[in-house]
Amino acid sequence: MKVILLKDVKAQGKKGDVINVSDGYARNFLFPKGLAKEADSQSLAQIEAQAQAKAFHIEAEKQVARDLCKRLEELQVVIEKPAGSDGRLYGAVTTKEVAAVLESDHGIVIDKRKISADNIKAHGTYELSVKFYPDVAGKINVVVKG
Repeated sequence: MKVILLKDVKAQGKKGDVINVSDGYARNFLFPKGLAKEADSQSLAQIEAQAQAKAFHIEAEKQVARDLCKRLEELQVVIEKPAGSDGRLYGAVTTKEVAAVLESDHGIVIDKRKISADNIKAHGTYELSVKFYPDVAGKINVVVKG
């Protein structure tokens, strides 16, 4: 019997999966506990529609991320930090500071965990990468001055 899982079932599958199980297992265990429902044409069509809607939303989010990447490459983030006589900063510029300057100066909200930066410990110009999705990444130009 084909069933659609309504919840994750150990050793069977994840929520939304369509699986084949024995009739007794479905009637005596999965259905009474609310773990699955019978896979008829209407419920399969509903699952397919949900999958298409999810794919559409993900593609829309990726397009917004691509547009944001283009916008980020055009601007320059300026961070002012004091430094010692040898030009080394007192501390380092963190991704949290970069995200805060992006939000305050340019109105762009990016999670600090999406920005990857090596240790920025001196004045200069740096190029940081921002990863929104595995296939959507951009660059931020950061200028650190005193």
